[in-house]
Amino acid sequence: MPVDYSKWDNLELSDDSDIEVHPNVDKRSFIRAKQNQIHLERQQRRHQIETLKYERQINDGLAARIQALLTALRAHETEARQSSNAAGEVAFRAVMESASKGGDNDDQPPTPPAGVHQNAEQPASYTKMMAALLDQVNQELEKKRLEGAARYDAMVAEIAGHADKVAGLQAELLQKLAELEQEEARKITSDSFHTGFDSSHVNKSKDDSGGRGSTGDGKLELLNPNYKGPSGSATTAAIGANAGTNANVNADADADADASSDPKEATPLARQFAAIPAGDHYESRTFIQAHPQILAERHEEGILVLAFEAEMDGHPDTARRCVHQAKLIEYCRSLGRDGVAVFFKRIETREHKAHELFYGDVQETYAKIRTRVQEIKAQQAATSAAGAAAGGVEQIQLHAVEPGTVINIRIPPPVPDTAAAPDGGSGGDTDAEANDAALAEAREARRIFEGFAPDMRRALESGELDKVNEVLGRMPVDEAEALVGQFGEAGILSLEEEIIDATTEEGRAHLQEIGRESVVDEPGVAKTDNAALDKEKYGDPE
Repeated sequence: MPVDYSKWDNLELSDDSDIEVHPNVDKRSFIRAKQNQIHLERQQRRHQIETLKYERQINDGLAARIQALLTALRAHETEARQSSNAAGEVAFRAVMESASKGGDNDDQPPTPPAGVHQNAEQPASYTKMMAALLDQVNQELEKKRLEGAARYDAMVAEIAGHADKVAGLQAELLQKLAELEQEEARKITSDSFHTGFDSSHVNKSKDDSGGRGSTGDGKLELLNPNYKGPSGSATTAAIGANAGTNANVNADADADADASSDPKEATPLARQFAAIPAGDHYESRTFIQAHPQILAERHEEGILVLAFEAEMDGHPDTARRCVHQAKLIEYCRSLGRDGVAVFFKRIETREHKAHELFYGDVQETYAKIRTRVQEIKAQQAATSAAGAAAGGVEQIQLHAVEPGTVINIRIPPPVPDTAAAPDGGSGGDTDAEANDAALAEAREARRIFEGFAPDMRRALESGELDKVNEVLGRMPVDEAEALVGQFGEAGILSLEEEIIDATTEEGRAHLQEIGRESVVDEPGVAKTDNAALDKEKYGDPE
C-alpha cells in the first residue's frame, strides 16, 4: 500500500536536511539564504495585505460620500438645472452638509497601520477629497463649455463615472487581497497556530462551614452506621439531639447575619470591587475569578447605592466608576461562568457591538442617577426655602436677655509684632509679665477676628447687631454656635447698661417698660422716693 505524504505539502521547510545542493555551494549558506528569502517574502506579503485592507477602507468611505453627492444632485435636479452655477452650488452644499452631519471624527480617514504608506502623504479629510473631486469635475466641464441643463447632466455623468472607477478599483483590490490571503494561508507557519478552543471557569468559593465528621447535608458521618448498641435508642436520641443543636446554631447564625446586613448596603467586598478603575478590565476580571461571590445581586445593588451617594456628595467620576462596576457584575452574572472571559474580550474591542451596548447601558444608568439626584436636591432646596420663609429653620440670633442692657460690639485692634511692653518702673517683673500677657491676649483676639469670613467681618465692623444676626441666620446652627464661642474668646461682644434719655417722651416710656419706678420731677432729673431708699438701706429690725 503506498504511503500518502500529501498532508505534508503545506509545510514550508527552509532547513530540510534532505535538500540537495550543488557540490560547489555551501549547504548551510544555501539553507540560510533560502530561509531569509522565505521570511522576506512572507513579510512583504503581509505588508501588502495590510496596505490593501487600508486602501479598501479609505475607498469605502469615499464611495459612500460620492453616492450621497449623486443622491443630493438628483434630489435637487430642478434647482440645479436653472443656471450654469446652480449645479456646482448644489454639489458644494451637499458636500458641506455631509461633513457637518458626520462630525469631525467621521470626516477623518482611519489611521494607517504601522508601516503602511509611510512615505505617501495622507489625506487630511474626506471633505477635502470630495472638494478636489468637484474641482476636477468642474475643470472637465469648463473644457466642454456646457451651460444650463446640459452642464447639470454632464456633472452627474462625471461624478457617476468617478463612482464607477472607485467601485472597479475596489473589485480589483478585493480580488488581489483574496489571492494574497489564499497564498498566506496555503503554508503552515508558526504564526498559524492559535488556540482553537478555549474555555474558562470561575473558581467556586470553598465552603468553610463543613468540618470533619460531617457530610454535605449537615448530618453526622458514622464509622459503622449499621451498628446497634445495647442502648440503640439512646444513641439515636443523642445523634438527633446533636443534629438539632447544630441546626439551631446554624439557623441562629443565619438569622443574625440577615438581621445585621442590609441588602442595600455595600459590603466590604463590594467596596473593594467598586474601587477598581473603570478602564482596568484585567483587574476586574481577576477579582471576579478570585471572588466569584461578587456576582451576587446584592453586591450589584450595594455598588449602585455607592454611586448614588457619590453623586449626592458631588463626585460624578466616582459615581460613573461605581455604575461601570455594577454593570460588570450584572452582565457577568447573566452570561454565566464560562462567559466572563468572552465578555471582557468583547467589550475591550471598540468595533464590537457588545462594547457599544455595554457602555450605552452604563451611560443610561448614570444619567438616571444624575437626574434623580438633581430632583432630590431641587426638592431639598425648595423645602429649605419654604421653611426659611415660614420661620421654621433653626437659627442662632444674639439678643440681650436682661432689660436695660445692650450688646456692644468691640473690634480687637491690630497689634504690631514689634510692640513691646512699657517699662514697669518700680513695679518690677510682675508688671512686665502682666503687660506681656495682655499683648498676647490682644494678638490672639485680633487673630480670631481676622479668621472670620469677609461678610462676618464687615457686619462686626458696622457695629450693628442686626447685621451680625443676619449673617448668623444664613449659617448652619453648629457653625453659628462655634462662631459665637469665638466671639467670647476674642472679647468682641459685651453687655452694658443702656443709656436712656429721660428728657424725651420715648425715654420716659422706655423707663416705664423696663420697670424702673423713678419719679421725674424736673426735665432730665430723676427724683427717688427717700422713704423707699431709707427702707431699702435700713432693713426692718424685726
